[in-house]
Amino acid sequence: MKYRYTAPSGQTISLFQGDLTEEDVDAIVNAANERLQHGGGVAGAIVARGGRVIQEESNRVAPVPTGKAAITGAGNLKARWVIHAVGPVYRADDPRMDELLRSAAWSSLMLAHERGLKSIAFPAISSGIFGFPKKPCAAILISAALDFTVQYPDSTLRDIRFTIIDSPTVDVFLQEFKERFGVDQSG
Repeated sequence: MKYRYTAPSGQTISLFQGDLTEEDVDAIVNAANERLQHGGGVAGAIVARGGRVIQEESNRVAPVPTGKAAITGAGNLKARWVIHAVGPVYRADDPRMDELLRSAAWSSLMLAHERGLKSIAFPAISSGIFGFPKKPCAAILISAALDFTVQYPDSTLRDIRFTIIDSPTVDVFLQEFKERFGVDQSG
């Protein structure tokens, strides 16, 4: 673990460096496209590890609009569910980018909340091949998680994680955690 923030509600928001597909949580979040075709990046890794059943279930629930999320089973993964969050393909000239990314994260949190899940792990949605700049991505995703703990302090969702495999992105998220919450609480 790189960092843990404990909200006044007791819910935690944490940063881990590692393989999202290995997380033992109720749900992992997939950085998906609207068609839920899981070819490369996090999406490809999830299907490669979890099995074709994830793609087959995704085919039944697609399409999912940008800024929204859908849920499927997790196949052979340790997680029970995969929440497919459709973040935006970044365009600097489109003022809706931040709102769409936040909406994708919020939709994922709400699906977990509505299902009574206890734990969720996010990747850095849209920051890979979708090109969203890493610093604003980190700020938006962490802000959505924090706002969730404020608006839903009694939710069954107690453990919100960001599990990121590559060091440069982890470093950006770690800096955002420190700027937002102060002294490292990973203990």
